[in-house]
Amino acid sequence: MSDIEIARQAKLLPIIDLAREKLGIPSDQLDPYGHFKAKLSLDYVKSLDARPNGKLILVTAISPTPAGEGKTTTTVGLGDALNRIGKKAVMCLREPSLGPCFGVKGGAAGGGYAQVVPMEDINLHFTGDFHAIGVAHNLLSALIDNHINHGNALDIDPRRIQWKRVVDMNDRALRKIVVGLGGTPNGYLREDGFDIVVASEVMAILCLANDLKDLKSRLGRIIIGYKSDGKTAVYASDLKAHGAMAALLKDAIKPNLVQTLENNLAIIHGGPFANIAHGCNTVMATKTALKLADYVVTEAGFGADLGAEKFIDIKCRIAGLNPEAVVLVATVRALKFHGGVKKEDLNKEDLNALERGLANLEKHVRNIQDHYHLPCLVSINHFTFDSVAEIELLVRYCESLGVKAVVAKHWALGGEGAEDLASAVVDLIDHQAGRHHFVYQDDVSLWQKVEAIATKIYGAATISADPKVKQQLDQWSQDYPGYPVCMAKTQMSFSTDATAKGAPKGHNVHIREVRLANGAGFVVAVAGDIMTMPGLPKIPAAELIDVDDNGQIIGLF
Repeated sequence: MSDIEIARQAKLLPIIDLAREKLGIPSDQLDPYGHFKAKLSLDYVKSLDARPNGKLILVTAISPTPAGEGKTTTTVGLGDALNRIGKKAVMCLREPSLGPCFGVKGGAAGGGYAQVVPMEDINLHFTGDFHAIGVAHNLLSALIDNHINHGNALDIDPRRIQWKRVVDMNDRALRKIVVGLGGTPNGYLREDGFDIVVASEVMAILCLANDLKDLKSRLGRIIIGYKSDGKTAVYASDLKAHGAMAALLKDAIKPNLVQTLENNLAIIHGGPFANIAHGCNTVMATKTALKLADYVVTEAGFGADLGAEKFIDIKCRIAGLNPEAVVLVATVRALKFHGGVKKEDLNKEDLNALERGLANLEKHVRNIQDHYHLPCLVSINHFTFDSVAEIELLVRYCESLGVKAVVAKHWALGGEGAEDLASAVVDLIDHQAGRHHFVYQDDVSLWQKVEAIATKIYGAATISADPKVKQQLDQWSQDYPGYPVCMAKTQMSFSTDATAKGAPKGHNVHIREVRLANGAGFVVAVAGDIMTMPGLPKIPAAELIDVDDNGQIIGLF
């Protein structure tokens, strides 16, 4: 059966009753969105502050391939399995974006018998969080143009406006546009452009804010552009925009509670896309889960070079979180792809290709151990075409690296198929719980931070940038000391070349552009040809998605 067919057969329990029975959450502290989704009240979240924290487990993966790895599926399967072996566990996931749902993925709520449900709702409009973020972002865009149109009392230089517009869809035609066409009744003529919603600074702010007050303060610190002197920043608070933006986000900031196919609880809140954003669920969701459960399983987007690095260097740094172990997801198919096998041949046994592709796994393991300083185990996400010889080779190789590898069959068997993985994770934490290290320290320059990520994590030999970009980083290092760096880079490779498989070394990482996210509290460095507004593939997943005469969604997978 397809994922959506499996999800429809699930026996969902009312979320209000489930939350009360499993986590002791009072019914009046939940805002239900129908029977199976609810938002936690901010008062309840605040009331948990005095409780001790559970143990935080990060799920990440090798570099993604068209073969699929299964990070979200593993996060759900591991969470279900921990509950099956008697541990109180909650999963913390990121909300899917409509862009990849209609572009490549066709859905992002787990898969097989390791899913969060209601699957259609989660993948489509859910509780409206992304819509609220997009509207809040575009309200600021409208206020900027309106202010200039009505006299420009703040002396904003239209040529130095840094704030684009956003939409939660892959639409390459909107990357660069011209607004104000049609003469003075329509404002003034200037270049503009769109990013996808998940790349919005408002998304990052929502993900990093501790409460509503912090959210509004961060929104006010957004730098929208500069005055005509070219130096003086103009803030969202100068436009008196942050109050209205916060009003639009007053419900979006509340964490969303849903369930798995096995009726275990999961919090889904905040943005994906660790290639162009920081790619982690919200700080508020993670901290809340840590107060509610003994074990919290969370995910970070794409490979461990992107999502895990940003989880450590941005989220943990800003929020003071302390992960205790890392689960690195790998598949035989993906490793064979890194070894040079074409997608259509991945189901055939090929030990030589698998051995070549293991370099990618090794680099990620070394990064986790040597640079993040966290204990790690490898979860082999099982596919039916994996041969015994291939699995044995992968397990032996992991042992040679000093990490345990566990075959997990949660996709086919749900939590039961990941019980060995859950037991191994608990054992790892009990005997080898880690204390993370940052890849770089706060007090070095932004250029040195970019260099540390590129050389240590990506295996690059050098980094480069145009003099103007380097000069901007130097200036921001003085103006915003301590800010971490959020790298925007292809997720398909350690390098900036998406076609470079395995673990390329000695390459150069060219920084094309830098952006200041002052409200979020970090600097974005755009490397190579990565775009913050994706495009649709030749055959988008949207062509398969439909609704039948009875109103049932089909084609999500």
